[in-house]
Amino acid sequence: MILNTRRTVKQFDAKKLLHLLLITVAVLMNLPFIWMISTAFKAPDEVFSIPPKWIPDQLMWENFSNMWHAAPFDIYLLNSLIVSVIGATGTTIIGALAAFGFAKLEFKGKNIIFFLFLMTTMIPLEVRVIPNYIIVKSFGWLDTFEALIIPGLASAFAIFLLRQFFLGIPRDLDDAATIDGCSRLRYLFTIILPLSKPALLTVWLFMFIRRWNSLLWPLVVTNRDEMRVVQVGLASFQDHFGVEWGELMAASTLVAIPIMIVFLFVQKHFIEGVARVGIKG
Repeated sequence: MILNTRRTVKQFDAKKLLHLLLITVAVLMNLPFIWMISTAFKAPDEVFSIPPKWIPDQLMWENFSNMWHAAPFDIYLLNSLIVSVIGATGTTIIGALAAFGFAKLEFKGKNIIFFLFLMTTMIPLEVRVIPNYIIVKSFGWLDTFEALIIPGLASAFAIFLLRQFFLGIPRDLDDAATIDGCSRLRYLFTIILPLSKPALLTVWLFMFIRRWNSLLWPLVVTNRDEMRVVQVGLASFQDHFGVEWGELMAASTLVAIPIMIVFLFVQKHFIEGVARVGIKG
């Protein structure tokens, strides 16, 4: 009885220590985000004050109004929303079709082709910018949504993630669909995709965040404010005379809100999708 009590106490202490450690790590990870929001309401002389002030003496709501009028952020937000939603949706659809082929179909050279797809993830964006720019320019797509959306629609990461999930779907369903005379596309759309909702939403969220945070490519292929996105708009607060930190942090806070809203809507399926995607195959 005494040994069981001691064991229970030790387990309880271990759980308390683990929870304390996780809470500490979570707080440390969120400190930059909290500091960003705090700085968004600070006056210029409080941004670099010593000791640092987490709570401003006076909330500077003017930073948000100044930020909004310093650049056409309504246009930037709308452009980013269009590019992110359409781009993430297109990448998810293309990824699902390709992943289905790699996971459920048998054809010559499948593994080699899939390996070549994975190799593209090792090529950084900076290396692909110039050839992609030449292609986009030859199509006359500069300063258009086509240039912002179409390049990158095929994502090796999305294909890999969905393939791993599809591999976890039992083969018995494949055999049953074949016996019932179900075509491949019908099998994909009526059986595979409904069962893969967590994985699809996970891929969609990853692609949405990647598009929303993209800076280099939109900066290269757009010149007019009418086609700029929010990340390019954030860069406009830095010039040769310095950085307007209060306005920049206010804009950064505004830009982070859509991602948080999207994550809140899909977090349940996102966590489930990440947990269920294995390393099979």
